Amino acid sequence: MAHYQKFEDLEIYKMARAQCYRIWILMNETSLSKDFKLRDQISGSSGSVMDNIAEGFGRGSNHETKAQLQRALDRNHISKIEYEDLEDKLEELNQQISKFMNYLKTSERKGSKYD
Repeated sequence: MAHYQKFEDLEIYKMARAQCYRIWILMNETSLSKDFKLRDQISGSSGSVMDNIAEGFGRGSNHETKAQLQRALDRNHISKIEYEDLEDKLEELNQQISKFMNYLKTSERKGSKYD
């Protein structure tokens, strides 16, 4: 299997994102738009597939947030410029999280966090 740098490059993630978008279109173009409970459940579960792939790939909620922002972009809730700005900020945060994790691994301080 190839080595991927970003979860967005994974074929399985691309498939999940495309499926989530198709479901969103369907929900807006059919009578599902009026079945609020079912619509919300389908939207949540289809988005959860993207979130789980993203979260499993890397820094947990940070990648999950990026997946959710991609859905906001796909659904025209935010502009491409807004998305790219937030994406840059998330990447910066991701780098800081990595540095912090490395610091914790090499720290002299060991043991319970409640010492």
